[in-house]
Amino acid sequence: MPRALITGITGQDGLYLSELLLSKGYEVFGLIRGQNNPKYELVREVVPDVKLLTGDLMDVSSLVRILDAAQPEEVYNLGAISFVAYSWENASVTSDVTGKGVLNMLEATRHYAGEDVSKVRFYQASSSEMFGKVQEVPQREDTLLWPRSPYGVAKVYGHYMTINYRESYEMHASSGILFNHESPRRGPEFVTRKISQAAARIKLGLQDELVLGNLDAKRDWGFAGDYVEAMWLMLQQPVADDYVISTGETHSIEDFLEAAFDAAGLADWRPYVRQDPRFMRPAEVDLLIGDSSKARRVLKWKPKVSFGDLVNMMVESDLREQSVLAR
Repeated sequence: MPRALITGITGQDGLYLSELLLSKGYEVFGLIRGQNNPKYELVREVVPDVKLLTGDLMDVSSLVRILDAAQPEEVYNLGAISFVAYSWENASVTSDVTGKGVLNMLEATRHYAGEDVSKVRFYQASSSEMFGKVQEVPQREDTLLWPRSPYGVAKVYGHYMTINYRESYEMHASSGILFNHESPRRGPEFVTRKISQAAARIKLGLQDELVLGNLDAKRDWGFAGDYVEAMWLMLQQPVADDYVISTGETHSIEDFLEAAFDAAGLADWRPYVRQDPRFMRPAEVDLLIGDSSKARRVLKWKPKVSFGDLVNMMVESDLREQSVLAR
């Protein structure tokens, strides 16, 4: 039975990846920060077979202890402060967790492997936010990185540190440059879930309006359940490398609004949506669209869920959830 350790297991990616690995016969361990973590019960409910271990990406000794306990052949480092807007408010904390946390995990993994670097394979969750002020369209693995947020800067640090450990210590360390990926498990602070939840609540008469920032920003949105399969495929390759994971399509916030309100049975989103400068980014990322041809060629991976199906999935889930809460 192969063994895997996942950091960031309480997030949407961690939950979907856990389900995937369990279905493949893995013994799965998850790092969780603090015994009173508010998402502890969620993990227990969704993936009860995962063994949870308490640790902290800021504490290397705890990471070494967890690796020794889990004895994994695969390590998936998904842990990060991933809400971009928060990163401007707390740039230092974001830099520590999302940036230095990668270094700590790499270092702990290297010491765990010892002289046998083939003992463990490492995955780092890189991000399309690293491209920021995009220098070419679409974005590829070798596109110049120009991050536009503290979160993006921290992800660049972690991305290059992963490459450095691969080159310096011959570790099997791969990075997935994942473009925006969503699901019904996405946190309500993220714009996509904020929209799907609001569309459901407005349809049910529980909410009157939705307040957003920039409606013109364009993103390459896919389904998180598809993207975790790409993570797993990267660690099955004989040679570690970096891969863009994306759909190759771009849609604006307005497109997402239109699809979500339509899925909720509302003819027009405009009467319900108001823009507020408070939700504008200090430095916007205007256009993200990825070229995942390398992943399709090498990993034999491709997305299965379309943009329209993704939005429908999220709205239908929120309609069910909000209907229950309204009773």
